[in-house]
Amino acid sequence: MDTAVKKNGKVALITGVTGQDGAYLAEMLLEKDYIVHGIKRRSSSFNTSRIEHLYED
Repeated sequence: MDTAVKKNGKVALITGVTGQDGAYLAEMLLEKDYIVHGIKRRSSSFNTSRIEHLYED
């Protein structure tokens, strides 16, 4: 298990992460030390501007 998950135990999965609400939710949860995973539609592949500053591979 990932060390960060063991440390705080907070993990979130956001569907529609590239949308307005999903992007705001991801940012808020990251500020609260969650590990955030997001799912986007195939049609959103080039529409990731709302989350580019949050993205880490």
